[in-house]
Amino acid sequence: MSANLSPEYLAAEEEHRSAGTVAEKIAALEKMLATLPKHKGTEKMQADIKRRISQARKESQKKGASHALPFYFVPREGAGQVALVGPANSGKSSLVRALTHALPEVAEYPFTTRLPMPGMMAFENVQIQLVDLPPISADFTEPWLPQAIRNANASVLVVDVNDAGSLEEMELIETSLRDWRLPLPGLLIGNKIDQPGGAGNFAALADLYRDRYASVAVSAAAGQGLPGFARAVFDLLELVRVYTKVPGRKANLSAPYVLKRGATVLDAARHVHKDFAEYLKFARLFRKAGEHDGLMVERQHVVQDEDILEFHI
Repeated sequence: MSANLSPEYLAAEEEHRSAGTVAEKIAALEKMLATLPKHKGTEKMQADIKRRISQARKESQKKGASHALPFYFVPREGAGQVALVGPANSGKSSLVRALTHALPEVAEYPFTTRLPMPGMMAFENVQIQLVDLPPISADFTEPWLPQAIRNANASVLVVDVNDAGSLEEMELIETSLRDWRLPLPGLLIGNKIDQPGGAGNFAALADLYRDRYASVAVSAAAGQGLPGFARAVFDLLELVRVYTKVPGRKANLSAPYVLKRGATVLDAARHVHKDFAEYLKFARLFRKAGEHDGLMVERQHVVQDEDILEFHI
């Protein structure tokens, strides 16, 4: 039996996914319960939502402070957390300022950043968390920095393409990461390409490291290359966006479910609700560009970015 979830229910579910406080979660859950169709096919979903409301209310009533997390620990938010690593004055803070609402201090002198500074970057209809970190330097490196990088889903290396010492600084950073048993960054970001000679310097740097890094040219100060940076970070996280639709209605393309690349229709159904995964018979696959009638796909079909699924249980 199809649950035939309404647009109002799907909107409330999106509110629950993006809720920042327990009170917001409870309000969204209550809205989900109110808008859920009431019939035999949704009895388990109703019971599950009621249980989650009860748990959330108990959580809101708990007294006393929880165990404090380390000051450098940044809880992951959004589709993924990406740490910005690099030498002093490479422009990491300027990049976070240009792409998010965070306001890290930006100055010409080194070691301006002393604490992690997170900010949310929009890539189309998803949010990705960037974390500005202190530099890795031969002069001084914060002792907690390896743990902050380890907590992220991925990291990118930001360098000033006009700095004559960039090659030595990159080698130092790579050596440090290996000593800390951390993977090398997934992207090389060449910043400050708007300055005289910047474009040529970036081209030479990208060619030198082409076997080691995918490279992206940006200027945080001039706003150059920022959409390409956001796209590259999304691809680095190996994510896909999946939309759902109710039979006979259009999909809400503003609120995707975000899954890891390689996820199947069954994974997507489980992400929406565990009952969908348990009772799923098949799904119809629609593309944003066409296929109006939908293509019937099996549970193990691998989804692609921006697929639209209509579940049948």
